[in-house]
Amino acid sequence: VQLQASGGGLVQAGGSLRLSCVASTGRISSYVISWFRQAPGKERLFLAGISRVGGETNYASSVKDRFTISRDGLKSAVYLQMNSLKPEDTAVYYCAAGRPAYSAYAQAGLYYYWGQETLVTVSS
Repeated sequence: VQLQASGGGLVQAGGSLRLSCVASTGRISSYVISWFRQAPGKERLFLAGISRVGGETNYASSVKDRFTISRDGLKSAVYLQMNSLKPEDTAVYYCAAGRPAYSAYAQAGLYYYWGQETLVTVSS
């Protein structure tokens, strides 16, 4: 599976962005899809994950009230809606595909495929 992430950009604090993750090859529907981010000089962090059929979602506590992950089966895409963005949300964002158990969505090492980064910059 080759993943492509898009939708990043420059936004003011308090604004919103929607990131998209699509598969250019393979079936995205066969995998748990999660979003991670990495700020300069910091480790990669889990943000949100969604199960293969979209019935279960898992969020990092730091974003659960602001970010929403969803899956569009018809378009074979997974989205991350980000609201109330803060300057500390500035980072490169990645989507990843794998088959971790629900309790292990946050473990980056369990994902098989990673999309290219999309940069989100939030200005104050």
